[in-house]
Amino acid sequence: MEVLREHGEEEEEEKKVFVISNELQDLEEKLSKIQVHIPNVVPEFDWSTIDTSQLPASYKTNSAKEQMLLQLADNFHRQYAHLCPDRQPLFLHPLNECGVEKFVSTTVRPTLQPYPELYNWDGCAQFVSDYLTMEPLSSPITPPSYLPSPTTILKYQRGNCFGFGVLLCSLLIGAGYDAYCVNGYATREICMMDETREVCPLLEKSKQVLKEPMKEKIKKYAVKPPRDLHSKFELQQVAKKEADTEAAQKKKKKEEEERVMEAEKPKPDPLYGLRVHAWVLVLSGKREVPESFFIDPFTAHSYSTTDDHFLGIESIWNQQNYWVNMQDCWNGCKDLTFDLGDPVRWEFMLLGTDKPLLLLPEEEEEELADEDLDDFDKEEEEKGFDMPSSWVDLIQVSRKEFETRCPQGKKVIQYKNAKLEKWAPYLNSNGLVKRLTSYEDPECIRVLEVKEWFENREDMMNMRQLNKKTEVTTEYFSPGHIQGLKAHTYKTMEPETERTMEFYSETRVDGLQKRVENAKEMTEYFEGRSDFLHYRHTMFGKRTKRAQKLLVNTELNARPIVQIKEQFHRNPEKPADEDVAERIFMILEERIMLTYHCKDDYITASKKEFIKRKDVDNKGNKIIMTSDMCISYRVGSFVKNKKLLHLYEMMLKLTEAEKQLRHQVWESETEVLEILKIREEEAAASKLTVSMYDTERNEKSKQQRETMERLMQEERQRQVEQDLDYLAPFLIQMGSTEKMSKWQALRLKEDCLNDFKHRLIDKANLIQARFEKETQELQKKQQWYQQNQLSMTLEDEDAYLTYCSDAMFCIRILEIRLNRHKEMAPQKYIELEEKLCKDPRLAEYLKFNV
Repeated sequence: MEVLREHGEEEEEEKKVFVISNELQDLEEKLSKIQVHIPNVVPEFDWSTIDTSQLPASYKTNSAKEQMLLQLADNFHRQYAHLCPDRQPLFLHPLNECGVEKFVSTTVRPTLQPYPELYNWDGCAQFVSDYLTMEPLSSPITPPSYLPSPTTILKYQRGNCFGFGVLLCSLLIGAGYDAYCVNGYATREICMMDETREVCPLLEKSKQVLKEPMKEKIKKYAVKPPRDLHSKFELQQVAKKEADTEAAQKKKKKEEEERVMEAEKPKPDPLYGLRVHAWVLVLSGKREVPESFFIDPFTAHSYSTTDDHFLGIESIWNQQNYWVNMQDCWNGCKDLTFDLGDPVRWEFMLLGTDKPLLLLPEEEEEELADEDLDDFDKEEEEKGFDMPSSWVDLIQVSRKEFETRCPQGKKVIQYKNAKLEKWAPYLNSNGLVKRLTSYEDPECIRVLEVKEWFENREDMMNMRQLNKKTEVTTEYFSPGHIQGLKAHTYKTMEPETERTMEFYSETRVDGLQKRVENAKEMTEYFEGRSDFLHYRHTMFGKRTKRAQKLLVNTELNARPIVQIKEQFHRNPEKPADEDVAERIFMILEERIMLTYHCKDDYITASKKEFIKRKDVDNKGNKIIMTSDMCISYRVGSFVKNKKLLHLYEMMLKLTEAEKQLRHQVWESETEVLEILKIREEEAAASKLTVSMYDTERNEKSKQQRETMERLMQEERQRQVEQDLDYLAPFLIQMGSTEKMSKWQALRLKEDCLNDFKHRLIDKANLIQARFEKETQELQKKQQWYQQNQLSMTLEDEDAYLTYCSDAMFCIRILEIRLNRHKEMAPQKYIELEEKLCKDPRLAEYLKFNV
């Protein structure tokens, strides 16, 4: 039995395995029917698919002069290839967007833009860098076979380094710079626009020039300083120990920097020295450029002509000529001389009179001036082939394109431990145009700091800085804020917390420059005040439980003041011992301390301390000022102490000043609360201002323009209606009027006059009917009023009187219109009759019937 049972279990297991295998087979068959088609890699943009039907004829064909220029370029290239067989082919005449060969110099189109920002090289470079999208070269070691025009590059907002360079060069030459397009070799980071190892320019601290301290002149009769009783040996040992510690720290810091640099060092580039790149060269001379420099059009950064990023130059060109570099670039561009008038170093293609002059030493210039000038003039008269004018249309950048800048209005640039985001103005509802995020790690995960720049905000905020470690936010404002706010640093917007507010003191009556506040104290700094106050410090105590429950911000609910300290600048109109330098009001201790300015030739200052007491003692007697209520120290024994009456009056004034100060402190607290409330409302609203000249965004100006256009359209329509033939309806009734008889002319006149007469009568009847209708309704209302006069309320009487006033106004107007119509109707009838008689179509037949 056990054997049979085991045999049955084996059969059941085999059936289960068979079922599972069938299910797996069925699953495999179903999965095999599902096919995934991997799509082909589609390039982001194909220049061959652009629409060229609307381009001018100069884009699609070459003129006779351009064809001759291409032949000269081919001849020049053959000679160059024969003399320099080891060098790369020259970049002379690539295809444009229409598939036509164009010489590179004719692709440069100098244009001056009507925007002040594009008049300087940095503005032009930044615009090109922001406006265009970078496309890498199809082959990193060879120049491209095509070069679209700058207008097409602007239209599609994309291009490679050669397109960037030609557009930037066109703008710079138009702005008056001596600029050239450069075809050469650069590092991988420059060619691929890789700025991940570069520090963001916004994070680079400006180098501050340290001013040398002024050496004080040694006075002839100066007091000798006291002898230095410190041990020189001990001082030397301390200085030596500090020097060793500093040297160890410097060594450790240097090793750490070297380690970081080694870790961040890029991997070796197998194409180092072979990567082709195009950039812009700006030579010194024009536009007060003191020294020649390079501009990378990808990043808009300027570089020295000896920078290590640029490894060699093949050729340069502008709208006038083309030069080939004949200098050795084994050391990059460091040893190159950019004297384009030197044919040994720079081989030019076209011989013209406008080529740069050779820079000669002064001795050679004098020798050249002594030579026979006649032969020189004859040589100058032999002109070469002139460069044809550019085939490119004028480069035009609309106001909207100039403001939009970035493609789709946004651009992101990755720097070393930082990310920079840019937006077009008015793209974000809060006016955000730029954001710089700094990170702690190279992977850009842990945020360290966020800086945001704003434009066109109604609250005048132009920058906000948030430190993620300390959670401290700093907001900066342009002049014009409703509270004169310049900067606001805070952790939270809750009142009575740590914050710093800076103000434009010239816009405030009190001259407040800065206010620093926390839960226990408040410090205010002033400038330009007539009372010479420049510092006020207030210390607060703890609130009572009853005051904490009060919600209304009143002076009773203000924080209790413990002490107020004020400091003053020197007032030259007062004696030093009467000019207060510092006064301290100790509220709880009921004391007032005064410190005066130091007199000349004195090292101590006069002081006074007042001890306040109640005006009435326990028995109700009035307290008289006593000498122990004022402790004073006067500089100089010859100065007599002042009388008690004068001290008493001074104490009364100080007591009154204390009250005013407490009120001013409360006003400062109230102002802080008001500013916080305004800032919360402004942050929630985030309103933007629009210039009155910006008719596209300014709704008021837009509505005004639309109203003017509508009025002009109505005026044109009215003019058209006036120009309509008033005899047309009557001429149509008569049929053919090419040959009109006298009888037809008379009939036409009578019909026209009769029709006009009926219209005048109908208008009078219409006015009369409306007049009668209004009169009848008024009479009915008056009858209703007489019947219900006793039972009417005051509101009903007011409504009745209002109705009667309006009805009488309408009746008077209708009466005036009817009388005026009766007066004007005969005159209009006579004018129409005269017009018919003078009509050129009827004048011939009606001249005897006038």
